[in-house]
Amino acid sequence: MIISLLRIDDRLIHGQVATSWVKATACDAIFAVNDAVTNDELRKTLLMQVAPPDIKTFIITVEKAIAVYKNPKYEKTKVLMLVTNPSDILRLIEGGVDIKSINVGGMTFKDGNKLISSAVAIGPKDLEAFKKLRDKGIELEIRKLASHSKEDLAPKLDGFKFD
Repeated sequence: MIISLLRIDDRLIHGQVATSWVKATACDAIFAVNDAVTNDELRKTLLMQVAPPDIKTFIITVEKAIAVYKNPKYEKTKVLMLVTNPSDILRLIEGGVDIKSINVGGMTFKDGNKLISSAVAIGPKDLEAFKKLRDKGIELEIRKLASHSKEDLAPKLDGFKFD
């Protein structure tokens, strides 16, 4: 499998993904990877409704994403992979998925989180996961739209603290 783009976006599939990112990545398929969403029939239905009709779209668990990644049948498939948090990316890597770069698109504000950029709010667990990803030499770039310039997330992690 060729991962055209691995994007953190807690909305997973939405208008920007269905138009801008699908076109920019020239993907054959979209994988929305999230354990909780695979068990939420309503959310799965809504996500499938906004997915582009000409792109194969799958809503799968982290474990299933790892298995498909390793399957030689999908060796040449170009995938836009979407996750909601950096901890799931660590699980993908631990499972053998080769990841070189992560696009951080949108992580909405929740209680206990702090803004690290205008569109990205993280909690302590996210900070720890991002630091581990950075320490593995993985590029961490913030970019809402494909047409925007990349912003390096890595330097923002040092000195970022939760009270």
